Amino acid sequence: MASFSNSGHHRAGPEHCNVESSQSKLLTMLRVVTDRGARILLCGMLATILSGVRAETTRPNVLLILSDDHSMPHVSGCGDDNATRFQITPNLQRFAAEGMRFERAYTTAPQCAPSRISIFACRSPVRLGVTRFAQPPRGDVRFFTDVLREHGYWVGLDGRHQHLDGRIREAPHIDRVLREQGMQNLDQRFDHFVRSAGTKGEKLREVADRVEAALRKVPDDEPFFLYFGFNQPHRRFAAKHDGIDSTKLILPPDWPDLPEVRMDYARFLSSVRELDWGFGQIMDRLRAMGHENDTLVLFMGDNGEALLRGKGTLYDRGTHVPLLIRWPGRVQAGSQCAHLVSGTDLGPTILEACGLQFPSEMTGVSFLSHLLGHDAPGRKFVFAERGWHWGPVTRTDGLDLSRSVTSKRYRYIYNALPDRSYTPVDMPATAAWRAITQAHIAGQLSPLHSRLYFQQPRPVVELYDLEADPFEQNNLAGRASVKQTERTLREALESWMIREHDFLPLPTHALQNAK
Repeated sequence: MASFSNSGHHRAGPEHCNVESSQSKLLTMLRVVTDRGARILLCGMLATILSGVRAETTRPNVLLILSDDHSMPHVSGCGDDNATRFQITPNLQRFAAEGMRFERAYTTAPQCAPSRISIFACRSPVRLGVTRFAQPPRGDVRFFTDVLREHGYWVGLDGRHQHLDGRIREAPHIDRVLREQGMQNLDQRFDHFVRSAGTKGEKLREVADRVEAALRKVPDDEPFFLYFGFNQPHRRFAAKHDGIDSTKLILPPDWPDLPEVRMDYARFLSSVRELDWGFGQIMDRLRAMGHENDTLVLFMGDNGEALLRGKGTLYDRGTHVPLLIRWPGRVQAGSQCAHLVSGTDLGPTILEACGLQFPSEMTGVSFLSHLLGHDAPGRKFVFAERGWHWGPVTRTDGLDLSRSVTSKRYRYIYNALPDRSYTPVDMPATAAWRAITQAHIAGQLSPLHSRLYFQQPRPVVELYDLEADPFEQNNLAGRASVKQTERTLREALESWMIREHDFLPLPTHALQNAK
């Protein structure tokens, strides 16, 4: 079993000592060697070492910040009129203007734990065997942060890490097995580790202090990587929604227009505003500490928001998240990228930006070329999965087994449990979902909304044209006009499922046996 103790990884200090020793020896030799050819050779060797020293000393610091349950486009200026009109995210909007905004970033799962593990391991939850909520990866699975640490980076983990090594409070026998199997090891593989510190209520005012306290631990001769996770805008939403008039909100067309839905949305936006305030505090502190210009900062949502047809689903609001990246002097301010990006790609991109190679078992794809504004081929597809979440196994908020593939224009969804009734994750007890359910029973919902939320059974296959139908209201699966598109996406998904050793039956086999 792999060990992640402090004693085994490499640090920058000894490497620098070796470099300085080699440099000194070469300079001494240059003073005594008179042969022109030998002097040219020695000068070349010295130049190589000095270029290596420059590369070593100019490696960027890295700060990765994740919001919790936060879909695209709920960042001001990213396409949501509500966020712009009510000034929900002025700090994130300013940050986006200083770097690059990714329009097509997707997480690998519409749930916190599988998504975050996938980001750190740079592999799909299916391949890692973490499709069950709060199931950590095997103890020998490497994170991209392990690679950073092995090459002299100080690495820290703070804020809400959302079950990277299991739930915070678990049954004693489960915790015992996790420890025995080496799955609870974050305290060994990070130089700074805080187990899921919250950012709710008064604790939100402490986030900048916590970030500064963590960075004060970094040795002077080491670059740093720090992860910080927010609670916001995870439910429970902010109790108040000052300045957000729910009656003036513009609702997506796939949501029923009910007062309770509007109020729920207003409280969600208020939580996004809290997130933005905390983010602004961290950026101000980073600037005050003198790290503004030498730090690669990434902001991303971990998965979709806990609203209707969002978290827990493979629709757009379930996996399409904001991704903003600022790197002064390297990334063009105010730039945008329309290429497909997966959560598995963050680690490889960070490692390449730091001048490091990533292990071959990491299946993510670096998008550093796109980040730096270069023309390069991008992904054709991104994939996502859904497994068990915290809830009853008889409804989709608890158990759903589904897979999706998204291309530039289309999304294909495969539902392996079509008989499960739809219930939005984290919403069963809310006034909004109770109002929708009561309206359906009373026959007061539109035919569209009755079909979207209460169709039984659900279709095994769904296909949506994201350009013509961005809110995924019209299922095109089975139509002759998109037969070839459906086949292409199905074959791409099945190929991915085979490569990832997926335990689900392939869509082709499921459809054949359903006849």
